[in-house]
Formats: sequence, structure tokens, C-alpha cells
Amino acid sequence: MGHRVVPAALIALLVILHAQLWLGRGSLPSVAHLTQQLSSQKELNQQAQLANDRLAAEVRDLQEGLEMVEEKARMELGMVKPNEIYVQIANPSAPRNAR
Repeated sequence: MGHRVVPAALIALLVILHAQLWLGRGSLPSVAHLTQQLSSQKELNQQAQLANDRLAAEVRDLQEGLEMVEEKARMELGMVKPNEIYVQIANPSAPRNAR
């Protein structure tokens, strides 16, 4: 009788572990389902990252575009901001009227 208890306990333990493998929380079907969810989430994240990159590029273009417009207005049209004083320094190396 004592010789049959150990193999029976080992077989019972094997059956329990096998049931956990197929039916438990970390079972093979559950892992397969989570893997599929993970791959679809990675794809969604990649699409969101592309959209974020496009928006960041658009913001950068708008910022640089406004800076370029402001620089042109200052240099070509002599425009100044409110409460700003415009000072023009004459270039001393410029040729004067020849006599």
C-alpha cells in the first residue's frame, strides 16, 4: 500500500500541473490571446507615434515659419515690436560721397 501512494501522488500532481497549463491563469490559450493583444496594441502605438511625429513637425514648421516672417519684417520692412526701440548703426566703412 505504501508503495502505491508515492506514484499516485506524483500522478495527481502531474494532472494538476497539466490542468494549470491548459486551463489556468497563465495557460497556453491565455498567453496566445495576450500575445495577440500585445501585437495589436503595438500597431496602434506605432500609428499614434506617426501621428505625433507629423504633429510635431507641423508645430516646428509653424514656429520656424513665424520666426522667418518676423525676421523678414524686421530686416526688409524695418518693423519693430510694441515697446521696442529701433536703433540703426551706420557702417563707417561705407564710402562717403567722393569729392
